[in-house]
Amino acid sequence: MTILAAGRTGATAALRAVLLMALACVALPVATAAAPGTPDAPLLLPDMPLHDPWIVADRATRTYWLFTRNEQQLTGDNRLGIMAYRSRDLKHWQRPVMVFALPEDSWANDGAWAPEVHRWKGRWYLFSTFYNDGLKLPEENGRQPVRRSTLLASSATLGGPYRLERGGAPIVAAGRMTLDGSLHVDRAGKPWMVYAHEWVQVGDGTIEAVPLDATLAAAGPPQLLFRASDAPWVKRADPADVKGGNVTDGPELFRTRTGRLLMLWSSYDRRGYVQSLARSKSGEVRGPWEQLPPLVRGDSGHGMLFRTFAGKLTMVLHRPFEKARGKLYAMRDLGDTIAVERELTELDGETQPVVTAAGD
Repeated sequence: MTILAAGRTGATAALRAVLLMALACVALPVATAAAPGTPDAPLLLPDMPLHDPWIVADRATRTYWLFTRNEQQLTGDNRLGIMAYRSRDLKHWQRPVMVFALPEDSWANDGAWAPEVHRWKGRWYLFSTFYNDGLKLPEENGRQPVRRSTLLASSATLGGPYRLERGGAPIVAAGRMTLDGSLHVDRAGKPWMVYAHEWVQVGDGTIEAVPLDATLAAAGPPQLLFRASDAPWVKRADPADVKGGNVTDGPELFRTRTGRLLMLWSSYDRRGYVQSLARSKSGEVRGPWEQLPPLVRGDSGHGMLFRTFAGKLTMVLHRPFEKARGKLYAMRDLGDTIAVERELTELDGETQPVVTAAGD
């Protein structure tokens, strides 16, 4: 800084030339390293099929990891599992790699939904939902539930490979249809899994939480947090229609700068998928929970929050529900709640942005 300032105030042309040559030499290693936008990172978000996106900002390598269900046409691997895209700038992405494959002898044969990756006690833990429609559970009020559970896997490294914990046993009892499990650590340092109890089993879908122990195994019975019908905007099914129900989907908890506890979650209104928000009145996972206005409509949902390397609060979600792609939003932490600033169209390539719920 001192040398450059002196050059601006009277250095000779020769000295300036020497300085420019020196700076060029210093910059050379960066210029020759692989950079976003090169063949090493050829994908843009419109090119990337994904549902239920989950982003980990790995500060050690300054790399964003985006986890989603494996797609054979992208990885060349036909196994049921989870893949991850990587990016340096949230715009240019490397081709995905397989990070978890469900063992072939597993009870499940479909799913790999809603992967979440969390750091806990020195390891990385992957939560994801799997199912098997051929494994029927006892009928409930004319409904035919099936095996559907959130499973846990772990790895010493963020990029895997992840291996099942406890032989692939469900975190919540196998008789309970448990969707989209999400890790929450409360202010006392106690872990919980918050999840959706499927409408397929209960009709009016719920969001529930189960306490976990230090190994992330269940440490008590599930606790009801709220029902889908508690949100005034949710499209309600006829209670007598055993093929219909009120959907709960994609919970993720976030504590604001003032300590308020919020929950992102999704359901449907009369026009499509909705990214919504709830707030705990107690500031704890047990609630009670109040429903806040939705954040984004326009067939958008299953969002999660992360901070960029510049410290900016950002939300990623998928839109539309069918043939989904990732969408990025700059967010504001208002203390009592969060709000959308704008859709980051320069990153997600969206030509018809849905900026806010009111803008739908």
